[in-house]
Amino acid sequence: MSPDLILTLFDRIGVFVFAISGGIVAVRKDMDLFGVIVLAFLPAIGGGTLRDLILGQPVFWLSDTPTLLLALAGGLTAYVFHRFLENFRPLRWADAFGMSLFAVTGAAMALNLDHGIAVVLIMGTITASAGGLMRDVVANEEPLLLKKDIYATAALLGAGVYFGLATWGLPESGAFIGGLAAAFTLRALAIVFKLSLPKSPF
Repeated sequence: MSPDLILTLFDRIGVFVFAISGGIVAVRKDMDLFGVIVLAFLPAIGGGTLRDLILGQPVFWLSDTPTLLLALAGGLTAYVFHRFLENFRPLRWADAFGMSLFAVTGAAMALNLDHGIAVVLIMGTITASAGGLMRDVVANEEPLLLKKDIYATAALLGAGVYFGLATWGLPESGAFIGGLAAAFTLRALAIVFKLSLPKSPF
């Protein structure tokens, strides 16, 4: 199996898992089937859509029907199996991997367009976490990534490591793996040890 095919496979898994997360939030809010599908699409494609619009690139899913079908499938899966999935631990780890993958993908796109470190970091973070932020806002919930858990910070780290390794001269594949590993490791530590950034003591 080629590296490109493996990357595409993992990307598809990330879309599916992110869609499930949106669908579960919608079910918790007693939304109907349409609401579940809408909230499934937001985390699945929202971050990448915003990234493409900011960077002036064609929106990725306009020519990628499988991504849309996977987002739909994730929403339907959450609609039917939400009671089982809410406490399904592997889903959280799959989400962590998807976040890491999306962060480095966003960073790589910005760097390949010759943007500097600030834009690379922002695009990596947006790609990985903006969709979840949209999901929470539409669901009228306080955004999770702004109040607890290290999530967007892990995406930021992954994008930063990717940028550092790529500009240092490491091959694209090595920089990608390094950024992915950094983001996933930090997110994994946050899950296992319930880590979060400090709040103001004042």
